[in-house]
Amino acid sequence: MKKSGKVFMISIAMAALAMGSMAVMAEELPKDQAIMVVSFGTSYNDSRDITIGAVENAIAEAFPEYDVRRAFTSQIIIDKLEERDGLEIDNVTEALDRAIEDGVKTLIVQPTHLMDGYEYNDVFDEVAEYADQFEKVVIADPLLTSDEDFKQVVSAITKATEEYDDGETAICFMGHGTEADSNEVYAKLQDVLTEEGYDNYFIGTVEATPSLDDVLAAVGEGNYKKAVLEPLMVVAGDHANNDMAGDEEDSWKTAFENAGYEVECLIKGLGEMESIQQIYVAHTQAAIDWLAE
Repeated sequence: MKKSGKVFMISIAMAALAMGSMAVMAEELPKDQAIMVVSFGTSYNDSRDITIGAVENAIAEAFPEYDVRRAFTSQIIIDKLEERDGLEIDNVTEALDRAIEDGVKTLIVQPTHLMDGYEYNDVFDEVAEYADQFEKVVIADPLLTSDEDFKQVVSAITKATEEYDDGETAICFMGHGTEADSNEVYAKLQDVLTEEGYDNYFIGTVEATPSLDDVLAAVGEGNYKKAVLEPLMVVAGDHANNDMAGDEEDSWKTAFENAGYEVECLIKGLGEMESIQQIYVAHTQAAIDWLAE
């Protein structure tokens, strides 16, 4: 199994027959090699379809020889979707059990997480417990891993917002943030933006650093009249709609308005961008290539 450049693989002999598929992308009987796309999940149906669903579709299109499957890590979201919409989505354990039951021999796990943080590591640990149930298993990298990933994400977010780049608008992206060491990806992304000459782009987080106060202070050093706010998250879900764009006193929107800026909120997840989808495709390809070595 592969994880962020550190790899191990357990090979065993299996003789399982393929059974009925619950795969997201295929109507046919499951193949003996599968790609499990693992996401935190969201209860915002429209956003889920055009973000997580779009990433899954891009991977399925790039690798038609693989059975592409979906798993969420948030049991709260899974339970809510089942109760509210009658929608059944596997958690990681259920998805792994289903893959074994269906006779999958080669498993590629592609998380849609931004970084190698707590949730990504939880997925790795859970898959590791099942490693001896597959002939080959590998976990692909999250979105922001290599230096090239950072450059490509900067290119994606700046192109997606270039119409607002008028010299008097601060373009601010709100990430989730984490207590894990991987929180440093936000500062690194800010550094790459600065190196590329995007001085009017700012990166902050909801639950870590840079904080909202940090972003407001940085924006305040310029002569900006307007602020555009957009989530630095794969899905535009609860954080984007409430913590960023909500009318509550502690939202980013309210804070920027109180600071005197004209504010526009873009409720768009990173997963909507084709260029972001293709980074995940490239990471999946790299994992497949590693197994072939």
